[in-house]
Amino acid sequence: METEMLVSTVFPGQGSQVVGMGKDLCENFKLAKEVFEEADDTLGYKLSELMFNGPDKDLEDTSCSQPAIMAVSVACWRVLNESIKDMQLKVQCSAGHSLGEYTSLVISGVINYSDGLKLVQERGRLMHDASIARPGTMAAIIGLSEQDADIVCKQTGAEIANINSSDQIVISGDLACVTDAVKVASDMGARKVIELPVSGAFHSSLMEYASEGLSKVLDEIEFCDSDVPIIANSTGLPMNNADEIKQELLNGLCSCVQWKDSIQYMVNSGVNNFIEFGPSRVLSSLIKRINKEVTVDSISSVKTLEQFVDSHS
Repeated sequence: METEMLVSTVFPGQGSQVVGMGKDLCENFKLAKEVFEEADDTLGYKLSELMFNGPDKDLEDTSCSQPAIMAVSVACWRVLNESIKDMQLKVQCSAGHSLGEYTSLVISGVINYSDGLKLVQERGRLMHDASIARPGTMAAIIGLSEQDADIVCKQTGAEIANINSSDQIVISGDLACVTDAVKVASDMGARKVIELPVSGAFHSSLMEYASEGLSKVLDEIEFCDSDVPIIANSTGLPMNNADEIKQELLNGLCSCVQWKDSIQYMVNSGVNNFIEFGPSRVLSSLIKRINKEVTVDSISSVKTLEQFVDSHS
């Protein structure tokens, strides 16, 4: 008899890419191979070859890494659903971190996979162009509260880009502002401040340059309402309406990712089980830091897939 498992699906963002991701899934599952072949056909080049064999530098290009991460996440999702024999995953709600928000829309049927790939490829290109027009960078502050991080930003002109957990805040801004912010945060007692290896000041006002281009791309894609609540990055609250979702994606270029609030909303709504689909465990680790009581699984490879299936069979 088929049983049902209530879950919330989460999808990682840029930075989670690694050469070799998805290769074992492609070699072992026809469904995964079809996901990667569709990506190659849609984008007009061998994205799968770049994902499986590198080089790292090319995969790190935003216009490549974003569709690559989406492809692996979609493959993980589809293969898991095929592999579970006596269980149906019932998604209570879905969320993704930055780029991952777009993957959540594909999984939820708001946009189709092919359109999703083209959308995030163009998003990556626009973000790259914005980074050239207005150069910037990002840094992670570990061990300061949101309130203290806000003080750091007010003193230096940097902006809060991600609130990942109560003590992990990412800031963004031009090079001088972030350099000053790193020093101020350290002086205020931050446990660690890590300058991130990124090409721009993502989720800050410096990305405004990309807004007009993204708006045009969004208007060319068909969006459907979602039956599953999508938790918006910019508010940490649910959305279902197609127009609301499109506006959220546009806002997301320059808005802070409210990841902590997103997870807390889902937990307060009764979510006890999270599954991260994609090439890393970054979100899984953050979720456990936000709430130690919930169950978190990560599907990123054949090994993790088999472990999940065995533990729930």
